[in-house]
Order: sequence, then structure tokens, then C-alpha cells
Amino acid sequence: MSALRSRITALVEEHGLPEGSARQLRALLDVAEHDPLAPTTVTDPATGVDAHLADALDGLRIAPLRGASRIADLGAGAGFPGLVLAVALPGAEVTLLESVGKKVAYMRRAAEAAGITNAMPVHARAEEWVAGLGAQDVVTARALAPLTALVEYAAPLLVAGGSLVAWKGAPDPEEEADGLAAAAATGMELAEIVPAPSRPGAAHRSLYVFVKVAETPAKYPRRAGMARKRPITAAGSPAEGGPCRPPGVVPWPVHGNDVRDRQPEGRRR
Repeated sequence: MSALRSRITALVEEHGLPEGSARQLRALLDVAEHDPLAPTTVTDPATGVDAHLADALDGLRIAPLRGASRIADLGAGAGFPGLVLAVALPGAEVTLLESVGKKVAYMRRAAEAAGITNAMPVHARAEEWVAGLGAQDVVTARALAPLTALVEYAAPLLVAGGSLVAWKGAPDPEEEADGLAAAAATGMELAEIVPAPSRPGAAHRSLYVFVKVAETPAKYPRRAGMARKRPITAAGSPAEGGPCRPPGVVPWPVHGNDVRDRQPEGRRR
């Protein structure tokens, strides 16, 4: 058995993936290697098995993601983590949201080559995806934007109690503070920060989990680009989306099984 095949088999066993997953995961690596328009710099399967597959599967450490029925992967790019999660969670409907048409076309080719039928690439920006508003159990994002923007993108898309799972590097105090400010402004709350395993070229990584605990004010989503051009920051006043919860953000009742009543695996803020 080749080293690549052994590594994929180990990932399948580690995460308890469905039968046939190894073939589908290998197909994703093959497409990234041979498609000349693959929107990733990591095309060698020997590297991609960890950079793409193992990294995406780290998300299964998060219970809400494992149990989600509807997932939206923002800025899906080459389909990581979205296509990998679709393989791991065949009962979930995974939307791969991407604003660049060539990347959307690539993900369609990759999904077809791997026989993935529960993933749907959609050509749209998160702020303009009306069909997804208030309908997603989990929103995922990897290497896309600062936490403040990710929280603002995700909040309007999530159902009550839904979660944002963001793949990030080492915790950054300023970015975390801005993310908390955005959460306060949009009805979200930081639930936990889960350390991810370090791998060559990817040390000190974390999964940030935010939960929708209140209704998102009607002014969100703002028009496309505003979350990056005029981000919500911790330095802003409450009216501008600062660290205090603005008027109109009303917390939902907390029940015994609410995420805030569970002991998190990582740090809580």
C-alpha cells in the first residue's frame, strides 16, 4: 500500500467516515493535481492529503458541524473544506459559496469526478445570497477573512442556534476582540476555541466557533464589500458595532441543552 493511500485510509478510520470515502477523497486530490485550472497552489497529493483533507476533517471535532443538515462553506475556492465535509457527512446538504466563476466551475468538475452528490457550488457572494438567509445550520470558512467579517457574513445565514466554524491560525488578540464586537452587533456569541493538530507548514491553528444566540438586526447583511471596507471593530462605539450589544439584538431564551451550558473542548471567552 502506498504512503498516500495509507494516509487517506488512516484519516477515514480516525474520523469514522462512510464506506467509499477513501476513493472520493483520493479523487479530490487527483483533480487538484491534474486540472490546469485548479485554484490552489497545493497540487501534490502527498502534500494535499494533510493541507486539504486532514485540515478540512479537523472541523469534525466540532459537534454542531458533525450534526448539521445544511452547511454553507463561504469563499469555497477549490472546495476545501466544503467538498471534504460533503464526503464525510453524506446526509448533509453542503452549499459551496464562491464569488469567482472559474472556481465555481472547478468545484463542479471536482464534485463530479469524486461522485459527490450532496454538494452544490453556488456563484454568489455571502452578502448577496438571499436564498440562504436564516437557513443554514452551520457556516464554515477557511482562510477567507478576519473574524469580524466572517461573523458578519455568517449571522444572517444561520438558523437560531446555528454555528459559524472558522479555520484560523494562532489566536490574535486584536482579531478576537473585533470578532467579539461583530458578534455582539449581529446576535452571535463566541462559544469555544478548539486547538487543531499542528502539521508541517500549519502550526498553531485553531477552530473558532460562534453561535447565533439572538436575532440578527435587519440591517445585516450590509451591501457587498462593506464587512471588509468598514469592519465592525472593538474600538467602535455601540452604534457602529462596538463591544456593547446594540438595541434591537434580543437574546433568545437559554435552555438546558444550549451550547452555553455545555463544557467546551477549547477555551471560552
